[in-house]
Amino acid sequence: MDFLLNCAPFSAKMALIVQKYGGTSVGSLDRMRNVAARLKRTRDEGNQVVAVVSAMSGVTDGLLKMAHELTPTPSERELDVLVSTGEQQSIALVAIALESIGVEAASITGRQAGIFTTGSHTRGRILDIDPTLMNQLLAEDKTLVVAGFQGVTPSGMIHTLGRGGSDLTAIAIASAIKADVCQILTDVDGVYTCDPRIVPNARKLPEISYDEMLEMASSGSKVMQSRSVEFAKKYGVIFEVRSSLNNNPGTLVLEEHPAMENVVIRGISIERSQARVTVIGIPDAPGMSGRILGALADAEINLDMIISNIASDGFARHSFTMHSNDLGKAQAALKPVLAELGSGAKVETESGIAKLSAVGIGMRSHSGVAATMFKALGDAGINIGMISTSEIKIAVTVDERHIEEAARAVHDAFKLDQEPVA
Repeated sequence: MDFLLNCAPFSAKMALIVQKYGGTSVGSLDRMRNVAARLKRTRDEGNQVVAVVSAMSGVTDGLLKMAHELTPTPSERELDVLVSTGEQQSIALVAIALESIGVEAASITGRQAGIFTTGSHTRGRILDIDPTLMNQLLAEDKTLVVAGFQGVTPSGMIHTLGRGGSDLTAIAIASAIKADVCQILTDVDGVYTCDPRIVPNARKLPEISYDEMLEMASSGSKVMQSRSVEFAKKYGVIFEVRSSLNNNPGTLVLEEHPAMENVVIRGISIERSQARVTVIGIPDAPGMSGRILGALADAEINLDMIISNIASDGFARHSFTMHSNDLGKAQAALKPVLAELGSGAKVETESGIAKLSAVGIGMRSHSGVAATMFKALGDAGINIGMISTSEIKIAVTVDERHIEEAARAVHDAFKLDQEPVA
């Protein structure tokens, strides 16, 4: 993908800027007028702008509801055709709003933007971008309003990118057109040390590394989808998460630098509605794990924490977590496997749990992080279930009823409300 180049934070006039606006930001005509006014201000400062826009808040869900009222199993190809109209509605209205205040604008679909995709319908992946039309319109000094979340297959089929697709579109376009600025504008001010609705003294981060953002996204943070961050990391796209409702600086997401390791824990994230499945009585023989996990993979169940050990009776046991919505599907997928493993193999399940994660690249070079976290939870009277670690993350499961208290206890233990000492 030779077209993917760096996107640097805004530091000068006469820049080429890509701004992404989510469904909440364009959720009403008044909000679209606000977006148009913001784009005009950016133009008046001497910049060129490409806006990547999502469907209005609630529109995609409404379209999907209608499809499922017609049939419980609508074709994914037709769903792509259907839901892509939500973004087309938004881009046309935003372009009209821009023209109403004297800004020359052009709305373009994913196909017209040259976004070629691959993979299954409703969950496509960007294959390549041909920015010819975008560059031509920019040369005519037009403000572009591009439909996020969509592209076209090499055979010409409309294709949507799944959750977080508009963020992915913005980052890829910023690279393809060699933009100077890449901004993800949303209804939050940036990335916080924890969700401020849960931890009132959470602090906005001025910057965060790709790896830390990836871990937080995969651990429940709703600011960015992990695959958009993975894409940005792979191609070195520095981007900023900031509010569409004010002009405050946001949070830069970028490659880590040495000073970042001075901060032991960057943030705390939580993920609710988790379930644990434990398979016991597994013969301690090669290939057993593959058979169990393979059955779950065939059922398209995403597993998170995985722990395996050998019990005193010589049989193995595997425990793993998943979203609670997948619990019934997991039990059904494991039923034939258990029959093959013998009468001693059984499944135990637990719902009503949540995952708490502490993330920070600084834990690579600092000891005692787990001890601090576990002591804070113990002092708060919160029991820990499963434990999982990576190089920059420690995650535990707790009773979902206590997850907010747990997040506040760990946030306080690491003093995340305070600015780090340089």
